[in-house]
Amino acid sequence: MILNFIHLLVDLSRRFACLVTLLGVALTAVSGYYASTHLSLDTDIDKLLDQNLPWRKREMAYDKDFPQFSNLIAIVIDGATPDQAEDAAATLAQKLKTDPALFKSVKRPDGSDFFRKNGMLFLSKAEVQSFADQMVQAQPLIGTLAADPSLRGLFDTLDLTAQGIERGEAKGDELDHPFMVFADTVEASLEGKYRPLSWQSLLTGRKPSTRELRKFVLVQPVLDYSDLEPGSDATNTIRKDVHDLGLTPDRGVRVRLTGSVPLADEEFGSVTQGTTLSTSLAIGLICILLFLALRSIRLVVPILITLVMGLVIAAGFAALAVHALNLISVAFAVLFIGIAVDFSIQFSVRYRSERYEVDNLAEALRRTARGIGGPLTVAAATTAVGFLSFVPTAYTGVSDLGLISGAGMVIALILNLTVLPALLVLIRPRGERRAVGFHRLRTIDHYLVKPPPHRKFGVAGGGVRLPCTGARVSPFDFNPLNLRTPAPSPSRRCSI
Repeated sequence: MILNFIHLLVDLSRRFACLVTLLGVALTAVSGYYASTHLSLDTDIDKLLDQNLPWRKREMAYDKDFPQFSNLIAIVIDGATPDQAEDAAATLAQKLKTDPALFKSVKRPDGSDFFRKNGMLFLSKAEVQSFADQMVQAQPLIGTLAADPSLRGLFDTLDLTAQGIERGEAKGDELDHPFMVFADTVEASLEGKYRPLSWQSLLTGRKPSTRELRKFVLVQPVLDYSDLEPGSDATNTIRKDVHDLGLTPDRGVRVRLTGSVPLADEEFGSVTQGTTLSTSLAIGLICILLFLALRSIRLVVPILITLVMGLVIAAGFAALAVHALNLISVAFAVLFIGIAVDFSIQFSVRYRSERYEVDNLAEALRRTARGIGGPLTVAAATTAVGFLSFVPTAYTGVSDLGLISGAGMVIALILNLTVLPALLVLIRPRGERRAVGFHRLRTIDHYLVKPPPHRKFGVAGGGVRLPCTGARVSPFDFNPLNLRTPAPSPSRRCSI
């Protein structure tokens, strides 16, 4: 009964080719309009899993109680001196706080008021004593500069220090280091170079540690999940503010971005890298494949039209069924094109073979429906069932992909049994002058279909042995960081 229905469907599509084509175009137009107005992209990875899973509920409760730890941009600031790193972090944090529409919170974990007032409580007794001794030794310098914190006050301080040496109140070797630091800074400035003076290093008299040269600013941005890179607006604004404030390597400051948001944006952004090139290449390869299989532009054009119509209708179904595509379900388009075009190739190649046997388009289509209709339906049904088996999973991203792709296989089958025959009738391809196939490969074909008895097990064993060998020697990489591109484009580098 199913086969008879398929034969009738193809025959009716042939008889009413204009009507079927118009109905297909109308359905495509409606689906395209509905998809363009109702189908969106949701890049929120938290929605890829069922919200009712027990561990997911606990995770959401944790995020609700501690929202300051989720969706962060960590700004790492390295300065040539501790003073520069501190000033850069404070200036950038204050600048970002002026844009609450884009940044929900801006915090400095190493620069809060608590640590400013009570930071010495976290030092050891020896460290506190050493710091106090240094402050006592630097008290004359600090007191004089505090009274006049200007360039005049600085030189007055140096003058008083020199007078103290002359009167024997201070030893010259004790002042070698500070005077050398001042001299290096002044000489570099006269030569047009940028070499800042670190007051902290000057007072302590020791080389700053990495911890003192590196500061952090933690930012929670407002994310736009309708964009493929939800945090791109925030990261672009940070980069712009960094350059506007002059926090650049030539000024002794290096700023880099890390955290969950920049890393996710970089990963999502890699999806769009080379999209135009790869899409054009894929379309070109499909056209070459179609031409090699069909050897006729009049057969290739109907297939491409059918493929585009099916993709648009599948997108309309996606808008109706799931409303928003996620980062996994968006792959339905690739799966649809790869499988649906195979349905069209199978139908068209069988049509060519039948057209060679009987040089009559109507009869060739009837015989094609009888010959390929059943196998094509079974292939589409099994593929659809395979995709639909994803639906019960709690992994929402995979579930949506299975639902859309499964429905897409049904859509592709119907279009290949209706619109494709109708387009063939309207375009009227020429008859075949020779049998379909590559005659030079006939010997290999015969060997694979009917191998000699003593070689059957050899062919089968070789077909099983090679994949098993590859599976045994191929390692499995569990590190998810290796999924990211090792060389992101300059526009998406975390370093500024």
